[in-house]
Amino acid sequence: MILYPAIDIREGRTVRLLRGDYAQETEYDSDPLDAAHRWADQGARFLHVVDLDGAREGRPVNLEHARRIVAAVDVPVQLGGGLRDAGSVGAALATGARRVVLGTAAHSDHDLVGELVEAHGERIVVSVDARGGRVALSGWTQRTDTAAGELLAALAVRGVRRFVYTPVDVDGTLEGPALDELRGAAATATAAELIYSGGIGSLDDLRALAGSGVPNLAGVIVGRALYEGRFDVAEGQRVLG
Repeated sequence: MILYPAIDIREGRTVRLLRGDYAQETEYDSDPLDAAHRWADQGARFLHVVDLDGAREGRPVNLEHARRIVAAVDVPVQLGGGLRDAGSVGAALATGARRVVLGTAAHSDHDLVGELVEAHGERIVVSVDARGGRVALSGWTQRTDTAAGELLAALAVRGVRRFVYTPVDVDGTLEGPALDELRGAAATATAAELIYSGGIGSLDDLRALAGSGVPNLAGVIVGRALYEGRFDVAEGQRVLG
């Protein structure tokens, strides 16, 4: 299982949001490259980079920062935020990112997802963000009536082999993972890998995930806990094994 340090970019800065609320933002680095170097130096195996401006606007905004990160550190990157058509996906891959993460587009256009998976295979990851078990879109600002498990199952049929699953209600809280929601999501996407994100505040939270019994849990995204020094990447990775 891989620990993915998160680098969320807004207006050129590294920030974290509380429960996906753009009005509750904490800035940690004035330059995202500083975060990338820090996590790489601590032994990160993969970086999870999110263009928050892009997620909100529906088009990539911070691709140049992603390109700088890819060029500066010898760690693979998965990149998401505002990737809602084939052109945007192509531009994101052109930064050198190993994988790209679809969000809103995956909910609204299943045919597009199938076409992108056919073209790019496992480089396509789908992010399923949920509030109260229902899919949240457009940078978490819009809640739908679609159950998260329903979307996971539908896109697994389209060939998606890796998902990022985020219960937004715990994201950024440091209060622990939503294990019951994770287990429910895993049960609907058993043929695909899941990367969990949300609520990680301690090494005990990582231990709980490692011992959760979810067979297809392949990674955990950690943000605020790393930025606030509750543990470092190497410590977290040792717990996850």
